[in-house]
Amino acid sequence: MKGRRRYGVLLGILLLGLFCLTMLGQPRQAAPVSSLVSWGTSGALVRQVQEKLAQLGYDVGNPDGIFGVRTYEAIRQFQQDNGLTVDGIAGSATLQRLGISVGSGTSGTGENSGSDYDEDQYLLASIIHGEARGEPYEGQVAVGAVVLNRVDSPDFPDTIAEVIFQPGAFDAVADNQFYLTPNDTAFQAAEDALNGWDPTNGALYYWNPVTATSRWIWSIPITVSIGRHVFGVK
Repeated sequence: MKGRRRYGVLLGILLLGLFCLTMLGQPRQAAPVSSLVSWGTSGALVRQVQEKLAQLGYDVGNPDGIFGVRTYEAIRQFQQDNGLTVDGIAGSATLQRLGISVGSGTSGTGENSGSDYDEDQYLLASIIHGEARGEPYEGQVAVGAVVLNRVDSPDFPDTIAEVIFQPGAFDAVADNQFYLTPNDTAFQAAEDALNGWDPTNGALYYWNPVTATSRWIWSIPITVSIGRHVFGVK
């Protein structure tokens, strides 16, 4: 009986070990991707939006499935004509007004469609990931907070998309780091920022004091330092 019990214990340990090895070997699922059409996206969903806009008389050029300036301007005009938020992003509301089922095709920012994340959170996570991955978590939330502070400021555009894509505003947009798929940490940081956490206490600017070359940026009074970034407001 003792030998049989010992055999059962060893068998259980062996099965548990095999289960753990199997779980460790499973690839980690990427964060879900929003079904939205915006800068940097490409693919079937973008082409479908372009074709719909063209049918309605909007100038998108050649419906090639690549989001460009014409697509951006056409989406903005369509949104303005239909009483939608004018941000140049074909999110769920714009897609539905175009008669496109949400989740059809792919967003171009990943191979999945449909998501628990809305457009604002995805955009915010993207800029956080592009600008601040590798920074302390508080510093990642802080970058998101700066974007939201700009949205609330009369000196900046009124939407997250317009703030992010304002010419020259963020290096990550210029060097395409913005278009990398955000990780889970970036999504969580975006959510915390959207929920009101502002580690910067209202900052509108941030920069890396080691790499900053702009003389003007040093005219901004520094209010807090987090990781490799300093934050400030005029």
